[in-house]
Amino acid sequence: METVHGARALLGLEVGLILCCVGAAGGCTISVSQPPVLEADDTQGAVTVACSFSIVDCPAGPPSSLWFRFGAHRTETLCVDGCTSEADKFTMRMALAQNQVSLTVNRLTPNDSAIYVCGLAAPSSEDPRAKQAGAGTVLVVRGARGPGTALRGLLAALLALLSVYVVAVLGIFVILTRSKSNTLRNKEKEDSQKKSARRIFQEIAQELYNKRHVRTSQQPEKDNTYENRTALDNYERP
Repeated sequence: METVHGARALLGLEVGLILCCVGAAGGCTISVSQPPVLEADDTQGAVTVACSFSIVDCPAGPPSSLWFRFGAHRTETLCVDGCTSEADKFTMRMALAQNQVSLTVNRLTPNDSAIYVCGLAAPSSEDPRAKQAGAGTVLVVRGARGPGTALRGLLAALLALLSVYVVAVLGIFVILTRSKSNTLRNKEKEDSQKKSARRIFQEIAQELYNKRHVRTSQQPEKDNTYENRTALDNYERP
């Protein structure tokens, strides 16, 4: 963090020296403010660094604006020729009604992480206060594509495995349910068959018992008839 603050101070000094060459004549005051930190993801495609300013007692006319980028290996002056096309790497816009200028970084990559400094100057004033630079915005671009893709791939794989597991469990549950149902049906069928066979045996046994009972009841009756006839024959003989 100390390195970042030192770099911002050094860059502010460099910007101040550059802006001294931009003004001309008069006396006015310009103040510039920027957000200290701006974080972005490279999947966003573009990010805009805002810069607000105020002008007091300056000659009429729009101020001149410059942007500077202090990277890890070099310092760059951006948009010297305007940068008004979105097809460019950088796009600079000025909204005088809102007292704002902005720098849009297009086709964002992690290499765009740097300190972006906004500088403004009143062209018609030689007053030192008419040339000011902001404290700088530390832009941090996170490369989410690599880890994000890997993480999304891992989550997709886990989701696929979970889906296979759920399908397998459901399949086993269905098979067990059907098997249990078939077992119950077979058992009920066997029990029904056993009951039917038992009922048939009982009916046969009952029929045999009835026939035997009839024969048993008819046999004494025949014996009595035979004895009565014998006694009658003996009685009738002289």
